[in-house]
Amino acid sequence: MSAKIPVTVITGFLGSGKTTTIRHLLQNNQGRRIAVLVNEFGEVGIDGDLLRSCQVCDEEDVNNNIVELTNGCLCCTVQEEFFPTMQELLKRREKIDSILIETSGLALPKPLVQAFRWPEIKTAATVDGVVTVVDCEAVANGSLVGDIDALEAQRQADPNLDHETPIEELFEDQLACADLVLLTKVDMVDENTSNKVQNWLKEQLPKTVKIVPCIGGEINPDLLLGFNAAVEENLDSRPSHHDTEEEHEHDDEINSVNLILDEEFEPKELVEKLKSLVANNEIYRIKGFVAVPNKSMRLVLQGVGDRFDYFYDRLWQKNEIKQTKLVVIGKFLELEKIQSEFGNKLSN
Repeated sequence: MSAKIPVTVITGFLGSGKTTTIRHLLQNNQGRRIAVLVNEFGEVGIDGDLLRSCQVCDEEDVNNNIVELTNGCLCCTVQEEFFPTMQELLKRREKIDSILIETSGLALPKPLVQAFRWPEIKTAATVDGVVTVVDCEAVANGSLVGDIDALEAQRQADPNLDHETPIEELFEDQLACADLVLLTKVDMVDENTSNKVQNWLKEQLPKTVKIVPCIGGEINPDLLLGFNAAVEENLDSRPSHHDTEEEHEHDDEINSVNLILDEEFEPKELVEKLKSLVANNEIYRIKGFVAVPNKSMRLVLQGVGDRFDYFYDRLWQKNEIKQTKLVVIGKFLELEKIQSEFGNKLSN
C-alpha cells in the first residue's frame, strides 16, 4: 500500500486569484501528477473550463484530472458529492502524486478538512496544507474588511468588537485555517501599501503562518506543496467563528446568476457596461468567457468590484458554440432584472 496522497486545499475570497494560482501550478508541476478538484459556484463551469485550457490534462480524457462540483459549496455538500468524488480519485492513487482542492470563494475550509477524518478517506489521503489566497489590492481598498487604518483604530478602541459582517467572519476563518497566506496582486499597489497590508495580516495570523507575495499566480510549487501538516489531526488549534455550530449555512442573500448570450462584444465596451451594472447592483464578482468580433480566440474575463481583467486563452473549438457566458455573483441578484439591465446598458 502506497503512502497517503497529500491534499492541498486552496481557499480564499472571491476573485483573490485561486484559479490563476492553480493554473500556474499545473503548468509548472515539475513532473508531479496532480489531480484537481474544483468547486464551482454557479452552473456555468468557468473555473473548471479555464483550468482545462492550461493544456496539461490527460490527453485521453481531460475530465480525469479536473472534477467539478456544481451543486453548491463544497463544505455544504461534502456528504453528497465530496465523498464519492474522493473515492474515485483514490482508486487512481497509484497514478496521483498530489491532489489540489479549490474551494469556492464562499466556502469555509474547516468543514472540508474535517471530512479527511472519515475512515474511508483517512487511510488513503491527508490534508498536506491549507493555502489561503488574499487579494492585496482589494484589502488595501477596503473592499473586504474595510479601510485598514480605520479597522485598526476600531480594534484599539474596542477589542471586544462583535459586529463583523458574515463576509468578514468568513475572511477571518479562512485566515485562521491557513498554513500559508498567498498575497496576490501586490503589483497593483505601491510598496508602502503592500507592506501595510502585510503588517495588518501578520497581526491576524499565528507567527508560524507566513505571508508570501505573489504576482499572476507565479509561485514555486515546492512552496505550495509538501507542508506535511496533517491538518485534519490538529483542527482544534485552528479556531473559527463556526466551531460551535452543528451545521453552517452560507448567507442566503448571496447567489449567482448566469448570462449566456449569442452576441459578440468588444472587450473595452463590455467592461464599461459591466462596471455600470456593478455600480447599480450588489455584485461582488463577474467571470466568464466572451466571444469577440473577428477574433478566433476565446476571451477570459474576470472582475471583482469595478476592477476587470481579460486575456485570450485559446482558440474556439470547431464543435464549440461561440457564445458569451458570464457568471455574476452578488447579493439578492435576480436573473430577469440583471438580464434586463444588462440588455438596456448594451443598447445605450
